[in-house]
Amino acid sequence: MTRRPTPTPPTPSPTPPSLVPADDRTRLLTATHHNPHGVLGAHPTHTGIAFRTWRPYAQHVTVTTPEGLHAELHDDGDGFFTALLQLREVPPAYELEITYGDTTQRIADSYALLPSLGDLDLHLINEGRHEQLWKALGAHPMEHQGIQGTRFTVWAPNARGVRVVGTFNYWDGAAHSMRSLGSSGIWELFVPDIGEGELYKFEITRPDGSKTMRADPLATRTEVPPANSSMVHASHHTWGDEAWLERRTAHPAHESPFSVYEVHLASWRPGLTYRQLAEQLPAYVTDLGFTHVELLPVAEHPFGGSWGYQVTGFYAPTARLGSPDDFKHLIDKLHQAGIGVLMDWVPAHFPRDDWALAEFDGRTLYEHEDPLRSAHPDWGTLEFDYGRKEVRNFLVANALYWCQEFHIDGLRVDAVASMLYLDYSREEGQWTPNQFGGRENLDAVAFLQEMNATLYREVPGVVTIAEESTAWDGVTRATHHIGPGGFGGLGFGLKWNMGWMHDSLDYMSHEPVHRKFHHNEMTFSMVYAYSENYVLPISHDEVVHGKKSLVSKMPGDWWQQRANQRAYMGFMWAHPGKQLLFMGQEFAQGAEWSEAHGPDWWLLDPAYGAEPDHRGVRDLTRDLNKIYREAPALWERDTDPAGFSWITGDAAEDNVFAFLRHAADGTPLLSVSNFSPVVRHEYRLAVPDDVPAWHEILNTDNARYGGGDITNRDPIKPEADQGPTIHLTLPPLATIWLSP
Repeated sequence: MTRRPTPTPPTPSPTPPSLVPADDRTRLLTATHHNPHGVLGAHPTHTGIAFRTWRPYAQHVTVTTPEGLHAELHDDGDGFFTALLQLREVPPAYELEITYGDTTQRIADSYALLPSLGDLDLHLINEGRHEQLWKALGAHPMEHQGIQGTRFTVWAPNARGVRVVGTFNYWDGAAHSMRSLGSSGIWELFVPDIGEGELYKFEITRPDGSKTMRADPLATRTEVPPANSSMVHASHHTWGDEAWLERRTAHPAHESPFSVYEVHLASWRPGLTYRQLAEQLPAYVTDLGFTHVELLPVAEHPFGGSWGYQVTGFYAPTARLGSPDDFKHLIDKLHQAGIGVLMDWVPAHFPRDDWALAEFDGRTLYEHEDPLRSAHPDWGTLEFDYGRKEVRNFLVANALYWCQEFHIDGLRVDAVASMLYLDYSREEGQWTPNQFGGRENLDAVAFLQEMNATLYREVPGVVTIAEESTAWDGVTRATHHIGPGGFGGLGFGLKWNMGWMHDSLDYMSHEPVHRKFHHNEMTFSMVYAYSENYVLPISHDEVVHGKKSLVSKMPGDWWQQRANQRAYMGFMWAHPGKQLLFMGQEFAQGAEWSEAHGPDWWLLDPAYGAEPDHRGVRDLTRDLNKIYREAPALWERDTDPAGFSWITGDAAEDNVFAFLRHAADGTPLLSVSNFSPVVRHEYRLAVPDDVPAWHEILNTDNARYGGGDITNRDPIKPEADQGPTIHLTLPPLATIWLSP
C-alpha cells in the first residue's frame, strides 16, 4: 500500500511592517500631533494606497467603497489599524466598518476630508476682523463633502494637541484628534454622523504636556449648570418680529420714549421657563407701559448668585430656563408686543473656572499676560486682554452675535469704568502706567470704540448703554470726535447717570426737615445733564446688600414712605434722561430683592390687607409711563438743553422743585415736586406767558395711588401779578405734572 505524504501547513504570512511611523505614533498617543490628517486616513505611496485609522477599542476595521471594495485592516497595535492596498488612487468615497464587541458601525473617515473652514474665515480670524466669528468657530452641524456631521473648531494657539471628546465617543478623544490650521491657532475636525444634542468639550494638551478639558468658548448651547459641557446646537426658530425691527430704526433712542423695566429672568417668576415667561412677561410689561425690558445677563454662568455677571459661556443663553430657541421665542413675543429688549453684557472680566477661559490652552490667552493687568481686584476674576486682536474679535463678534442672532435691541455694558482705568481699585505699585504715563487703559478704549462703531454700523436701530461710574469724557460722543483729553468718544448711545442716582437717593433718604441742607443734590444733575446722553437708573444694585428697596430708603412712617417714593418717581420720570426701574420697585416692595425668590408678588394678593397700598404705586407706575409716552416734551429733547428750563430750583426752604420740559414744537410740560410733608396752598410759580391755562394731568397724591387726594381739579389760569404766575395747591410729599 502506498503511503500518502503528510501535508505541510502553509507558511504563515509575515506580519507586515507598521504603516504608522514611530514618531507619529508617539505624538498621536500622547495627544501632541498638530496634523493627524497627514498620518491617518488614506495616503498614496509608491506601492499603493496606505489606509490608517486609530480606533483603540475596536476589534476589527474594514474599508468599504460603493464599488465593492471590502478590505479588512491589520491590527497595528495601540489601537491603530492599517493596510497597504494595491490601488492606483484614493477612493473618492470610502467608509470604515468598525466592530466593537457585538456592534458594527459604518462611518465616513474624518481624516479623508479637506478642512471644513475656508481660507477667508482664517484670513479674517488672523486679522482679528471676523465679525461673525460664531459661524466659523464652535460646533456646527453641516454637510461637508457630501457627508452630514458636525464641524468642530477652536482657537488654542499654545496647545500642543487638541482632541474633541463627548457623548459620541464616550469622552475619549483618541479617535478624534484635531488638526492645526497653520499660524491661525485654529484647530479643526469634521466628525461625520453626529449632530444636534451631542455634548462635547475640547481636550487640550498644554505646552508642558499636561491635559485640560475645556468647554467651547464659542458654544451656543450648554448643559444646565452646575454641569458645564457644551452642546451641539442649530437654531430652528422662525422670527415673527419684522414689523418691530423696521419700526425701531425710525427714531434714535435718545429722541424716543425710553422707559425700562429691569428684570432678572430666573427670579421674576421663579420656576418659569423662557417659553412660560413669554406668556406672562410681555403682558405684564405692556400693562405697565414700559417701552423696554432690560435683562440681567443671560449668557451662561456657573453660579446663580452672581446674577449672571460672571460669564463662562459668552455665546450661550443660560440653559437654566430652556434652549436658545426658547430664548428667541421670548424675545420674539416681547417684540410682537411692542417691547424692546436690552441685555446686560459683561466684557469686563470672566471667572477663573478651570474648565472655562482661564489659561485656556495652558498659557494666558483671553486674559492679559501681565498678572497686574489680568487679576480683577474686586471680584476675584480675570480681565480680558483687549490689546490682543483675537480677544478683541471674540468680544466684538459676541456683541454682534446677540443683536443679530437674537434680535437684541441694545446692550447695557457692565463695569465700563473698571475697563477704562489701569489703576481701577488698585493701590500704588499695583498697576503700570500706559505708554504715555497715564492711567487710561488704551487697549480697552480702542476695544469699546471698535465694538460701538461695529455694532451701530451692522445693526440698524441698536443702542449701547454704558454703566460708567466716573466722569470719563465722551462716553456717548462719536468715536471720531476728539475730546479735550485727546481721546475720541467711546461711541455709546446712552450712559447710566450714576451721579444723579446717588445724589437723588441721598436727598430722599433724609427726613424732610433736613432736606433743605441737601437741596443741591437734586439740582446738581442739571449742571451736567447734557454732557452725555443719560439713563436715570434705579437698578438691581440699589436694592440689595443692605441698601434697602426703594420704598424702604424713604424716611417716615409707611404712608410717608410710599408718598416719598411716588413723589420721587414723578420727579424721575420728568427729569431729562431715560428711566430704568428694577422689578419689585414698581409696587413698592419693602424687602430687598433676592435671586432666590424674586419679587414679593404676594403683596398684590387682594387677600392681603395692605394690597391697596402696593397696587396704588403700581397704578402710578402705569400712569407715569402712559403720560410719558404721550408727552413728547418728556423725551423728545432729552439731550438738548433747550428742552429744559427751571421755574424754581432754589426753593430749599420749601423743598420744592419746579421745571418745564419742552417738546421739539415748543409744547411745554410743567413738573412740580413738593418734598415736604405739608400742604402748600396758593404756591406761586412764574410761568411762560404763552399758555392760557394749565391742567393737572398727574398727581402722585391721587387717592388711586394711596395718597391724600389733594389735587388741582380746575384749570389754572396765569395771573398778571409781577409777570404771568400761577397759584397751585401742592400736596404733601408729591409731584404734579401740568400741561397746557
